[in-house]
Amino acid sequence: MNSSISERIVTIRSSLPTSVRLIAVSKQASAQAIRSAYAAGIRDFGESRIQEAASKQAELQDLPDITWHFIGHLQSNKAKKAIEQFPWIHSVDNLKLAQRLDQLAQQLGVSPQVCLQVKILPDPTKSGWSVPELLADLPTLNQYKNLQIQGLMTIPPSGLNDPEILNVFNLNRELAKEIQELNWSHIKMQHLSMGMSGDYELAVQAGATMVRLGTILFGDRS
Repeated sequence: MNSSISERIVTIRSSLPTSVRLIAVSKQASAQAIRSAYAAGIRDFGESRIQEAASKQAELQDLPDITWHFIGHLQSNKAKKAIEQFPWIHSVDNLKLAQRLDQLAQQLGVSPQVCLQVKILPDPTKSGWSVPELLADLPTLNQYKNLQIQGLMTIPPSGLNDPEILNVFNLNRELAKEIQELNWSHIKMQHLSMGMSGDYELAVQAGATMVRLGTILFGDRS
């Protein structure tokens, strides 16, 4: 990739509807690369490792209007650090983790915004609720008043072709709609976090409100 980070960002942002929030996935990117993306107008950055993120967050404290999104698999023992460092967590993938985050949020006096990670199709390589499991857990999730449940996150299984990927994203949108129509008091379905560098255009077509783009912005990771 010969074009600069800022050129790539300008190109991609101009192709996205204004309703779609571009989250620059900065894992393995340097603080300097994040500064370049920030200068090009990005304010949302996604990280998937707590420790790696912490050092960059410390280095970038002079950029106060960055919103940090945690997008990786979150282990319960890292949950406290995650909600101290990240106002958004896209990868709440089971009931036990949601319960832990809710308790910690109450103790810390914060109310993180979260997405529930769902596996639209069975996928042994990924974390997340199956659709029946998620529907069964909604009454319990609705009791976690310290979490702002904002929507669903999904990652299609690898090896699918474009129509199959689009189908996954469409099913995710339909699931969110189904959940929304149940009128929970503490579960909102305003956001669909779906689409990465290889498939974000399909995700946007299916109604994504947040896309998580790394390689296409920052270049290949080492």
